[in-house]
Amino acid sequence: MPVSEPAAEQSWFGESRLYTVAAAATPETHRLWRGFMTARLIVGAVLLAVQAMLFVTAPTHSLTLLLLCSLYLAATGVSRYMLQPQALGSAINPLWGLLVGADILVFAALQALQSTGINYTPLFALPILLAAVLGTLTLALGTAAGVTLLLLAGSYWNSLQTLTDATPYLVQAALSGAGYFAVAFLAQQLAARLVSESERARTSLLAATVQKRVNELVIESLPDGVLIVDQHGWVRAVNPAARDMLGLEGNTPLSIDLKAHAGWAPLVQLARTSLGTGHPLEENVRLERAQRGARHLRARTRLAQPLGSEGESLCVVFLQDLRELEARLRTEKLASMGRMSAAVAHEIRNPLAAISQANALLSEDLDDPRLRRLTTMVDQNAKRLGKIVDDILNVSRVQPQGLAEPGTGETIAVQDSVRQSVAEWLQQNPRSQAVPVECTGPEVAVQFEADHLRRVLFNLLDNALRYASGSPDGIQVHVDTSATGVASIAIWSDGAPLDPSVQQHLFEPFFSSESRSSGLGLFICRELCAQHGANIHYRRMPASSTHPEPLGNAFVLTPLRADAQTAPGHTLATPWQTTLY
Repeated sequence: MPVSEPAAEQSWFGESRLYTVAAAATPETHRLWRGFMTARLIVGAVLLAVQAMLFVTAPTHSLTLLLLCSLYLAATGVSRYMLQPQALGSAINPLWGLLVGADILVFAALQALQSTGINYTPLFALPILLAAVLGTLTLALGTAAGVTLLLLAGSYWNSLQTLTDATPYLVQAALSGAGYFAVAFLAQQLAARLVSESERARTSLLAATVQKRVNELVIESLPDGVLIVDQHGWVRAVNPAARDMLGLEGNTPLSIDLKAHAGWAPLVQLARTSLGTGHPLEENVRLERAQRGARHLRARTRLAQPLGSEGESLCVVFLQDLRELEARLRTEKLASMGRMSAAVAHEIRNPLAAISQANALLSEDLDDPRLRRLTTMVDQNAKRLGKIVDDILNVSRVQPQGLAEPGTGETIAVQDSVRQSVAEWLQQNPRSQAVPVECTGPEVAVQFEADHLRRVLFNLLDNALRYASGSPDGIQVHVDTSATGVASIAIWSDGAPLDPSVQQHLFEPFFSSESRSSGLGLFICRELCAQHGANIHYRRMPASSTHPEPLGNAFVLTPLRADAQTAPGHTLATPWQTTLY
């Protein structure tokens, strides 16, 4: 069924304040640096070639210019491979500043000493661009100012040499200087923008990387399954919980075709429908898993729309195990029922005690048998109500508070404790047949409060007596222990098999197949066992593993351990069949 799309909100991942440290030279800076250094090297080679050609063709050409260009070419080669680039816009180091100044002085010397009429002033653009792009605005404008002063000085010197009006030369130099200032300013602004964009991109990349890792950790730890599916039915991403729900092994490739498995057809259809309609959907699906049986899941879809007109939409599928959802709802319902019942029980207790006392006083003054029979009925029902109130209050007292630390809880000898509890129960139920206690294995000490174990056994024996046939050996108790200190206890009776609908709710409070029962006995047993790290299960099985008949009902407590913690994957060797119904 369609569900409303949540409103767009800002990301829950806050802006980081850890990315404000200035970055080192980026690959883009390295490329620009190599480009400028290579350009200087090429200019030096061209200048040397020009001067060599002039020296060969014109014997009167100055050897000084040839030597100057040779030294310049050598200097550019050394700087190309010796100096390291810095981040754009950072303060230039002294050696790098000497290179910019050396370029200006070399080009100025070529312009001043040449006698061929070649104009070398356009070469001043190279150091200006170098300072503007790779340096600061101050360095760029300072370089342009230095070049302009050299041009003005050269123009004035030429006018003195030729005894002509200096105005045209000075105007020409001023215009060239203005152009150099403009180039320096614009190039530095472009470089500053590049620095800003590069820093923003770097910060965004770092933040995206961190958020990606955090998201991966969150998604991997989610108990719900998460699938990202495209319109062709291919899984782009899947978390461990979803892998387990789909029945995938850990070495399954990331790219999974949902259409390749017929048991996953409901997921494919749900994703396609959601992508086709453009709306999120929510429904229950049944997935067939190879050799692992079917699994009922609650599937919800959300759409990841592309940011622009291009790109494909992806469907994010959230999977929840219906059994876990039902268990969670049942737990919440039971918790609320327990709180309400405890409150009601407290309110009933005092009036009930007053009724019982008044009935006892009344029965002392009655001689009529008919009236005494009525007071007896009142007393019996008052005691029944009192037992129900006690059971309800006991439920609130035995809620598990977590497992005790190993070695800190009470330890008991399990075989002796079971024999003693059974003997006490027989004293309170003299009409019951003898209950044999069969112990297999050595005596072991387990972490379980003696009073709690007694209450569990009393409840289970009362339950067995209620449904047993009454024949000899109709109720039996088996205790099995191992050398590793693990024990199991089974209370068996020869009663009729339980209906499957009853089995599903055996350990729920207030559930009973009899109208005169509070339905709290088995629930209290389960809570007391859980408080000591044990489990209780119902099984339909024979009284002995060596005799398959007759079958009976058994409630098995396992494992009871000295450290009150269940070992994952541990199986206890017992004479009982392991098939659960």
